[in-house]
Amino acid sequence: MLPKFLLGNPTLGAMLMLYLLLAFASVGVGRHSSPESQLRKQVNAWWFLFPVVSLSLFLYPVGPLLMALLIVVLAVRELSLHYTGPRWRFFLPCLILLALQISLQYIDNFDTSLILPALLCLQALQFFIWRQRNQLLLMLFLLLCYGLSFMLELLTLPFSNEVRMAWFFYLFVVTALNDIAQFVSGKIFGRQTIAPTISPNKTVQGLMGGVVISMLVSLGLGMYLHLASPTYLLLMGVLLSLGGFAGDLIFSAAKRYLKIKDFSELIPGHGGILDRVDSLVLTAPLLYLGLLF
Repeated sequence: MLPKFLLGNPTLGAMLMLYLLLAFASVGVGRHSSPESQLRKQVNAWWFLFPVVSLSLFLYPVGPLLMALLIVVLAVRELSLHYTGPRWRFFLPCLILLALQISLQYIDNFDTSLILPALLCLQALQFFIWRQRNQLLLMLFLLLCYGLSFMLELLTLPFSNEVRMAWFFYLFVVTALNDIAQFVSGKIFGRQTIAPTISPNKTVQGLMGGVVISMLVSLGLGMYLHLASPTYLLLMGVLLSLGGFAGDLIFSAAKRYLKIKDFSELIPGHGGILDRVDSLVLTAPLLYLGLLF
C-alpha cells in the first residue's frame, strides 16, 4: 500500500514515466546493439537500481535510511575486497564509525555535523602523508558516509513530505541521467580527454553532453513536480552535472591508485555499488546546500 502523501502526487507519475522511458531505452538499445554491448549493459542495469529507489519512496520515512544503510553495507564489502591484511581490521573501524554516528544522533544538544568531516580530513591527511592503500580505502568509506548523510538531510528540510520526497526523487533521476548522458556523449562525440592519466574515457564532449541533458532533465522534472523556478532548476542542473562528474573523477583516481577497473562485479555492466554512487557522493551535498541557502 502506498503512503498517503504519494497518492495523487506528481512524483508517482514521474516515476512511472521514468520506467516507461527506461523500457523504451532497453528495447531500442537491444535492437541496435549486441548482447555484449557496454551501452546495453549500462541501460539494463538500471532495472536493478531504480526499483531500490522506488521502494525507498514507498517505505518512507524509513525507506531512505534503509537504502542508505544498504549502500554502505555493500560498499564496505567492496572496499574490503581490496584491503591488504585480515578483513576484520577494515570491518571493525567501519562498524564502530557507523554505530557512533547513529548513537550520537539520539543525544540531545550534541552537534554531530562536524564529526564525519573532521574524521575525513584526518584520514585524508594520513593517506597523503603515508600513501598506503588501506588508508585510502578507509578514506573512501568516510567520504561515502559523509556524502550519503546529505541525502538523508534532504528529508529534514522545512518542506512538506510531498516536496521532500520530490527533491529526493529529483536527486536520483538527475544524477543517474547525467551519468548516462556523459557516457553516451563521450562514446559518440568524445575527442578531447579531460584527465587522461586518471580516466582516459572522460572527455570534454562527454561532460558537456551531461551538462546539457542534466539541465533539460532538471528543468522538465522540476517544473512537472513544481519544485522551483526555471532559472533555479537550470542552474541546479549544471551544478549537479559538474558535481557528478567530479565525484566520478575522485573515485576513478582511487581505482587508478588501487590498480582496479571496478570495485566489484555486483551489477552487470556497472561494476560495483561504489561505481554507481560515486556521483551521488557530491550531488547530494550540492543539492542540500543549494536548497538550504
